[in-house]
Amino acid sequence: MSLRKTATRPNARFGGCERENMHAKNKNHLTLLASIKPIQGWEEYLEDGNGYLRTAKGGYANRKKIFTSTILYNIIAMAIEKFVMAALMRHGTLPYNHTMADLVESMEETFPGALVDIREGLLRLDSYQDICDPYEFTIVELAMDEIPGMLDLAEKLQQLVIKNDLANEA
Repeated sequence: MSLRKTATRPNARFGGCERENMHAKNKNHLTLLASIKPIQGWEEYLEDGNGYLRTAKGGYANRKKIFTSTILYNIIAMAIEKFVMAALMRHGTLPYNHTMADLVESMEETFPGALVDIREGLLRLDSYQDICDPYEFTIVELAMDEIPGMLDLAEKLQQLVIKNDLANEA
């Protein structure tokens, strides 16, 4: 089921989800990753990602009523966002915004080719919720049988970040 509320103001723009293409101006100013200093706090993002993923896995496995498919989706999305933030911050950069498309784009710019196996799955997550504009938003109710695939996606990203040293020494 899709819920949609229409904007009451014409041309309502909210900068959080509509980003300027600022990076296009800076494409010619590439810096070696080794010379970039980590952004403080990246370790906390990695720990938080692990915690969110652990919570989502436990909630799904135990099938408590409170863990609806929508709540599990949001917990999984938080885990994914935290893993991406940890990797990017460790390498001295940040995403342009926090939609899955923006997170994927930032990861691909920083770690070319690293997301090849999970890119499409990550991008598909944006199709369930578009809540950037409070006057026009979409929330799609998803089936509980979609959750295992999302958990698998989050685990693959976690492994990519931890095992492939994306959150380790630059």
